[in-house]
Amino acid sequence: LRYFPPDVQEVLAPEFAQELRLYGHIYMYRFCPDLEMRAYPVERYPCRTRAAAAIMLMIMNNLDPAVAQFPQELVTYGGNGQVFSNWAQFWLTMSYLAQMTEEQTLVMYSGHPLGLFPSSPEAPRLVITNGMVIPNYSSRTEYEKLFAMGVTMYGQMTAGSYCYIGPQGIIHGTVLTVLNAGRRYLGLQDLAGKVFVTSGLGGMSGAQAKAAVIVGCIGVIAEVDGAALMKRHRQGWLMEVTDSLDRCIERLRCDTWGSVGWELLISASHWWLLGVWGRLVHELDTTGELLVDLGSDQTSCHNPFNGGYYPVQLGFAEAQSLMASDPTAFKSLVQESLRRHVSAINRLAREHFFFWDYGNAFLLEAQRAGADVGKPDANRTEFRYPSYVQHIMG
Repeated sequence: LRYFPPDVQEVLAPEFAQELRLYGHIYMYRFCPDLEMRAYPVERYPCRTRAAAAIMLMIMNNLDPAVAQFPQELVTYGGNGQVFSNWAQFWLTMSYLAQMTEEQTLVMYSGHPLGLFPSSPEAPRLVITNGMVIPNYSSRTEYEKLFAMGVTMYGQMTAGSYCYIGPQGIIHGTVLTVLNAGRRYLGLQDLAGKVFVTSGLGGMSGAQAKAAVIVGCIGVIAEVDGAALMKRHRQGWLMEVTDSLDRCIERLRCDTWGSVGWELLISASHWWLLGVWGRLVHELDTTGELLVDLGSDQTSCHNPFNGGYYPVQLGFAEAQSLMASDPTAFKSLVQESLRRHVSAINRLAREHFFFWDYGNAFLLEAQRAGADVGKPDANRTEFRYPSYVQHIMG
């Protein structure tokens, strides 16, 4: 209510309270813009400085429905990577940008515009902080409470800094990661015919399929959300879509790949990613055939209980319903799935298969769930599988 004069607070307070009860957050939907949200030519923005117009363009690009994951929630990618905490902040920020001169700097604090401050033409026009929580209060529970209150938000890397450019922004790093994983773990410069199994087709993870093609290997990407799946397919990031594990295994056994990579997107209703890993374990145990060489995970496991990771026991719609109606039960199923997920990876890793953590908190959340991810004879902060940052990219 701090954004509104006293005479309208009595109307808004019960409305915002209802949103908080329904959604766990106040989005201020009555202020959602009634306009086509997209990046317009920079000349069309009503600004006093071109730098402010450029920032406006970036903000609207981040909220474009063709770009953003959940634009109505101001989420660009990663399940909870927000541009702003609510729609009032959108309007206030745009208003400040329209007024800004070359001798002012706009300061943003977790989605909240603190205002325009005197500066100089050589100074930044914009300074942004996100996710600000005092360390003594940085537990997940406390953060979620502060997020619900609207006083902090998770801006990811490029959502809350307005510079998101979709999977193209990460494809270079993804290509290098898969390529160097092949060099390091398999001792190969040429990955033709090798199989990379992973998951997630969101904003950043969507680059995995194309990266597999570029390096010449076979990419199998599991995705539970049909909307995300078809969005990536329409955009040309995927060559083939199937909801049949038998078809997947049949394609993996094909020996006519040559040097051309392809990606197989696995769409699932009940078995999702675990179905892929479980089936690979089944094939190994029954035929002795290891059908995968490299593996990782790029679900939004930093946000596992609010849509970042879905449990194998339920269909997508059923899981979403349970997430809202019984968060405790949903969390329990997610953690059971994480334990099963790791168990399958551990079985395959006993053969000539190599797995790495993609910096998405997968191993951390698996450890919290009680999965066997600890490194033998090491302290609790060390995992049996490496992070791509220091082990591959470093």
